[in-house]
Amino acid sequence: MSRVPGWLGRLGAGLTEMSERYNERRAAAERERDDHESVPPPDELVPPPPDYAPDVPARPDPALAVPWGVRVAAEAGWRLLVLAGTLWVLMRVISAVQLVVLSFVIALLITAMLQPTVARLRRHGVPRGPATALTAILGFVVMGLIGWFVTWQVMENIDDLSSQIQDGIDELRNWLLNSPFHVTDKQINEIAKNLREAVGANTDQITSAGLEGVTVVVEALTGILLAVFCTLFLLYDGKRIWEWTLKLVPAAARPGVAGAGPAAWRTLTAYVRGTVIVALIDAIFIGLGIYFLDVPMAVPLAVFIFLFAFIPLVGAVVSGALAVVVALVTQGVFTAVMTLVVVLAVQQIEGHILQPFILGRAVRVHPLAVVLAVACGGMVAGIGGAVVAVPLVAVTNTVAGYLRSYSRKAAVRHAVPPRGATAVSAEPAPPQAPPE
Repeated sequence: MSRVPGWLGRLGAGLTEMSERYNERRAAAERERDDHESVPPPDELVPPPPDYAPDVPARPDPALAVPWGVRVAAEAGWRLLVLAGTLWVLMRVISAVQLVVLSFVIALLITAMLQPTVARLRRHGVPRGPATALTAILGFVVMGLIGWFVTWQVMENIDDLSSQIQDGIDELRNWLLNSPFHVTDKQINEIAKNLREAVGANTDQITSAGLEGVTVVVEALTGILLAVFCTLFLLYDGKRIWEWTLKLVPAAARPGVAGAGPAAWRTLTAYVRGTVIVALIDAIFIGLGIYFLDVPMAVPLAVFIFLFAFIPLVGAVVSGALAVVVALVTQGVFTAVMTLVVVLAVQQIEGHILQPFILGRAVRVHPLAVVLAVACGGMVAGIGGAVVAVPLVAVTNTVAGYLRSYSRKAAVRHAVPPRGATAVSAEPAPPQAPPE
């Protein structure tokens, strides 16, 4: 009993000491809180604006102030400007090396025409070198014979044609004098005088054109040699050339381009072979028609019709008009009308039967695109540009369609199947058979 009071005293003293410490800490915390509340916040340190200052509304983002249609037009506009600038630079480069580009494109067309023969010889066991040499020699000999035959026929018949043209002009003059158009001899003489004056005034230009003809001949020979050289290598080593070209394409786009190349080559081959067949049919039937109508130089005119058929639409019109003019000045109006009937009949059969049947769906280009392509090609590179414009458009159309289809298939192939809440959009699983 004597120890209990002492123990209670020490406990009471400890509790008293703890109570004092708690009070001291509480007082210190209250002083710190009072000091913190006495300091104004950062916003209160800035003096308020005077009463006379107007309220300035916040300005919106400038991009949000532009209408949506204007923003879309601007985005499309600068991209079109970049594409137009790139195309302009490309056309300038092509114009600078026009001869090389045309020679290579013509070599591609010739290769597309001769390559099936090489492939057929390879399937029969002929080595690649002899097959290429045999096909190239045969092809170039045939084309050379065609050119020589046309030149020979023109030189053989030029004298007779000149006299017949003179007789035809006299007959046309007599017909105009007796026609219901009331053309007088004075008016005809005035027209002839104006033509002679025009020729005399432009003698210098004609002479300079003749001098420039030497340069044209040199360029033509250079282009022919380049085309022959490129054709030989494309026939012999075309596959490895294509594989090397694929290495220049970025790796991400290489699979699509690797598939678009064969598709474009099939389109080009179908176009060249179909055009050759259609041109041959046109030349044979129109040549037979004008031959039986006794039109002079029927065979050279048929060859011209064959060559001009490689310029779609425009070539048929020019070659047909040439045949009609020759018939008019040599055999008279009736023969010219009959020649026109023959030309129109054959061309209608070609346009509605031969081309859809021979070319099929390999080359599908709208007639408006054909006309615009021929016009642009003629403006850029003359006759050569008009010849290569349509196959270029056809190949571009095939490549664009293939790449579009390839991108869609790739997107479907790499699509992630829906999960979770989006799984309801997936196709339902087929019902399972009940257990037996």
